[in-house]
Amino acid sequence: MLIIKRMNDLIKLFSTAYLVAAYSYGLYAKSLPNIIILYADDMGVADVSYGDPKAKIQTPNLDKLAEQGMTFSDGHSSSGICTPSRYALLTGQHHWRRFHGIVNAFGKPVFEPEEFTIARMLQQQGYSTACFGKWHLGWDWDAIRKPGVSGKKTLASSYDWTKPFPGGPLDQGFDRYFGDGTINFPPYCWIENDRFLTIPTKPVIKSSPLAGGGSFREGPMAECWNPYEILPTITEKTVEWIEEQDANKPFFAYLAFNSPHYPIVPNKEFHGTSEAGYYGDFVIETDAMVGKVIDALERKGLAENTIVIFTADNGTENHAFERLKQYDQWSSGDLRGVKRDLYEGGHRVPFIIKWPAKVKAASRTDEVVSQVDFAATFAELSGYKLSNDEAIDSYNLLPVLTGDGYQRPLRVATVQNTNKDRYALRQGDWVLINAHTGASVEKKEYLEYFGLKAYPKDSPGLLFNLKEDPRQKKNLYIEYPDKVNEMRELLNRYVNGERCAPTRSNP
Repeated sequence: MLIIKRMNDLIKLFSTAYLVAAYSYGLYAKSLPNIIILYADDMGVADVSYGDPKAKIQTPNLDKLAEQGMTFSDGHSSSGICTPSRYALLTGQHHWRRFHGIVNAFGKPVFEPEEFTIARMLQQQGYSTACFGKWHLGWDWDAIRKPGVSGKKTLASSYDWTKPFPGGPLDQGFDRYFGDGTINFPPYCWIENDRFLTIPTKPVIKSSPLAGGGSFREGPMAECWNPYEILPTITEKTVEWIEEQDANKPFFAYLAFNSPHYPIVPNKEFHGTSEAGYYGDFVIETDAMVGKVIDALERKGLAENTIVIFTADNGTENHAFERLKQYDQWSSGDLRGVKRDLYEGGHRVPFIIKWPAKVKAASRTDEVVSQVDFAATFAELSGYKLSNDEAIDSYNLLPVLTGDGYQRPLRVATVQNTNKDRYALRQGDWVLINAHTGASVEKKEYLEYFGLKAYPKDSPGLLFNLKEDPRQKKNLYIEYPDKVNEMRELLNRYVNGERCAPTRSNP
């Protein structure tokens, strides 16, 4: 009897300990912030109105987000093009350590097996994770390609569309995915998790006339595919997923908009809502989708402890040159450059973080930050100990966001890159470009409009003081040889393998 009593006592003890642990974990999980990243596609830093009544594109929902959170006037993507920036955001590691270009149609995943991603990290820390919209980081096409047709990538008949589709978001730490892959790349269809929800059957794309222009690469499409449905549909799916979440379990949602990337396809209700043509209308529709996500958080009672980040993968497409001429609207604001460029307009992007529980409303900072910094920030928030092999370029943004222990500058330097062997190194007010130009293309009318000039092809490099010269009009490379040598030496160390973030004390 004594043995039975002791066994019962032990069972009660273990049961109590389990309940205490479970209760404690529940409280801990409840205290962890939810995280949402809203990622625009090809949006200039000046496409957000920030309350300016004279702005030709009015973005009231983003303006409200900025007024409720912190605006970064000097926030950057890793690259001037989309795939590299998305990779860097998700891994906390600059893309140029592994690759430079985009994943083309039917391209393979850019990730290594079991590579660190913020989604995988947060998933391990007990978060529900979901990705919606544009992926553009590759899939395992060999897994669904029929035998003997490896060279016929553009034919719908080359693939078994009923098979699981690996290599995408679910293999990088996301529990859920819904999206179209990439709006202007085949296949043109809906993908849910690792399955094709709509089956591509057509050999080439056909679509309704496009409002604002753009093109689609040749490839298979589903009969019901409509480019105008993408933006509202991926937003609707994100909202539905948020509404399904348990308030006691934290979640991470990554909503990658297809807008305002070409093709420009604002829905009719948004036509004429801006003073910058269909592009401006598409930005306004994007802003409306941001509002829908924010409204879902408020309805669910989750807004107070949810971090909402709005930013973009790179600057605006070079169609901005025509928009400048036609509408007198320049998406890069005071900056030089557009998408693909090493000039600031290529990679300095809208960058807003709202977190009512911790971040002061209507706060502003000119601290230089990068999207690679999300990884270390989320690690600190979730209690994950990053190893020195993970997120090697990522700094923790929490001191900037909360003011706790904040010392400037946060980063030693930041690095941007689009093409192999061409880099921009930012350090304080200074930026060094190790090439004769920071542009992919610059139209004569644009140069004349801003009083700019193209730099000579025999120039050994470019150096600018952005505080005095945000438009990058005056090359100081020859005037400051010591500054050039100092920055070149640091850039070379980074490119040759040195981590950008400090070495961590974690084993």
